[in-house]
Amino acid sequence: MTTPNPPKQLRLIIETADFDSAVQFYRDVLGMPEQPAFATEGDDRVAILHAGMATIELATPTHVRTIDRIEQAPSAEGPTLRIALEVDDTERAVRSATDHGAAPLAPPTRTPFQTINARVVGPDGWQVTFFQELETLDERAAREGFTTDDDRDR
Repeated sequence: MTTPNPPKQLRLIIETADFDSAVQFYRDVLGMPEQPAFATEGDDRVAILHAGMATIELATPTHVRTIDRIEQAPSAEGPTLRIALEVDDTERAVRSATDHGAAPLAPPTRTPFQTINARVVGPDGWQVTFFQELETLDERAAREGFTTDDDRDR
C-alpha cells in the first residue's frame, strides 16, 4: 500500500517504573546508542535509544504524564505502550488517520522540544502519536534541557 505521507521513523514509547534497569538493559546490554532527549528534573526521565531504523523511548510515569499534558492528551491508567511515528506533516497524518477510522485523541500541538505532536486512537485502542520534527537533532542537542540521562541533573 502506498501512502502520501509515509512515516519516517517508528518510535515505541515504553513507560517503565524501573527506569535505570530498563536503560541498562536496552542501552548497555543490547548496545542501543542513546541520543539527547528533553526532560525536566527529578523523576521526569527519558532515554531515546536507537534500534537500527527505529528508536525505543524509555520514560518514567512522571515523564509520560508530562508529555500527556503537553500534547493535551488524556492520561491512561497504568503502564502504557504507544506508537509514535515521525511524519513530514502532522496535520495531514491526523486527517488521513481519522479519514480511515482512527479516533482523534489530542490535536496538533507545538511542543517545547520543537515538534508538532498529535494523537489518535487506532485499532485495538493503541494510541498513535504523529510527530513532526521542527529542528535537526544537532539543533535540539544545543538547546537547554536536551542531554542524555547520565548528564542530566537530578
